[in-house]
Amino acid sequence: MDIFRFLCYYSYIINEITRNDMEVFIMENIEKVCRFLDEAQTYYLATVEGDQPRVRPFGTALIYDGRLYIQTGRVKPVSKQIAANPKVEICAFKDGKWLRVSGELVDDNNREVKVAMLEKIPALKSMYSVDDDNTQVLYFKNATAVFSSMTEAPETITF
Repeated sequence: MDIFRFLCYYSYIINEITRNDMEVFIMENIEKVCRFLDEAQTYYLATVEGDQPRVRPFGTALIYDGRLYIQTGRVKPVSKQIAANPKVEICAFKDGKWLRVSGELVDDNNREVKVAMLEKIPALKSMYSVDDDNTQVLYFKNATAVFSSMTEAPETITF
């Protein structure tokens, strides 16, 4: 093998290792965010309606296919607000620490995600069905999560 081919091969291997390590790192961070949301049980989702902020409690969080999902109903005002402006922020608090996640929500009509969400949170089944036209699952895109407290430096994660 000549030196050029060796360097090309070496570069390819390093890029693959780096890419795989980055994917693992990102997945671990998304899992950390979802775990915090699950343990907090309630987080608050902020949207905008015109020039008025709107905040309401939520409790759904799911990792599916490497993405952080939430769930709501299409008939709710929050769904219409997200459709008009997908930039949102959520905030959760537990044990003296809080988490803020900002980003864009993307509507995903994938049936398997809906199944996974309803399986994770069976209480939703009394209000939602996988095949109804109301159940909406959305995932975060271009997200930044910041873990904060009064006693520790903030930790920022992007995904």
